[in-house]
Amino acid sequence: MSARKLACIIGWPVARSLSPAIHNAAFAALGLDWTYVPLAVRPGAIEEGVGLVRELGVEGANVTMPHKQTVIPFLERLEGDAQTLGAVNTIVREGSALVGFNTDGAGFLAAIREEAAFDPSGKRALVLGAGGAARALAVALSTAGATVTVAARRPEQAAEVAALAPGIDPGPWGDPARADLVVNATPSRDGLPLDALAFAPGMLAVDLIYLPPSTPFVLAARAAGATALDGLGMLVHQAALSFRLWTGRDAPIDVMQEAARAAAEQPDLG
Repeated sequence: MSARKLACIIGWPVARSLSPAIHNAAFAALGLDWTYVPLAVRPGAIEEGVGLVRELGVEGANVTMPHKQTVIPFLERLEGDAQTLGAVNTIVREGSALVGFNTDGAGFLAAIREEAAFDPSGKRALVLGAGGAARALAVALSTAGATVTVAARRPEQAAEVAALAPGIDPGPWGDPARADLVVNATPSRDGLPLDALAFAPGMLAVDLIYLPPSTPFVLAARAAGATALDGLGMLVHQAALSFRLWTGRDAPIDVMQEAARAAAEQPDLG
C-alpha cells in the first residue's frame, strides 16, 4: 500500500484559505490518497518554508501572497508561464527537484469565460495592481487578444508588468481607460479609487478577493449596472490546473466549485 501523498499551500496568512477544502474534496472524489494542508510561512521566511516542503516530502504546493516571486530562488527551475512572469503559484516535485509553474492566468481566463461568457479578444482591460497575480492576468489577457492597461500605486511597478508582453501599457492609478473589463488584483478590500473606475452597464468587473464575496469593488460595480464577479471562479480554475500538474488527472471542477462555495459560507471565513 502506497503512502499518502501530501500537498500544501504556502503563504501568510493561510488560515482562511479555501484551498484545503477545494483540493481535499477533489482528492476524495477521485479516490486519491492525498492530503492538502495549509503551511503558514511568514514574510522573509520563504527559504525555511521551502526547506520544510523538501523535508516533509511534499508532492505539490500552491504559493500565495507574499511569496509568489520570492520563492523562485529556492526552486530548481521554472516552466511555462512562470518563466515569463517571474511568479510562481504552483510547485511540482519531480524526483528531488521542485519545479515552479503558474496557473493563475489560465485559471482566470477559464473563469471569466465560464462565469460571464467573456471573450477577451479585441477587448480593453484594466488591471489594478502589479503583484504576482496581476502579472499573470495581464499577460494572459494580452495573449488572448485584449489591449491591457496596468495601473499600480507605484508607476515603475506598472511599467515592469507592461514590459512582460506586447499589448500591455502602464496607466495612471484609477484610470478607467473606457475598459470592457476591470480587475482588482490588489490585496486591498478598501481604498481603491472606485469613483474613478467609471463602472457602467456592459462592463465586466472582477475582484480577485473572494472573502467576503461582496467587496466594495463588487458592490460598486453592480450598483452601476456592470457584471461583477468575485475571485472564487479563478481560485477554483487555477486550482484545477494545479491538481492536474500534481496528479496527472483531470480535476472534478463541479466538486471543487461546490466545496469552495460551501467553505466560503462558513461563519468564521466570511
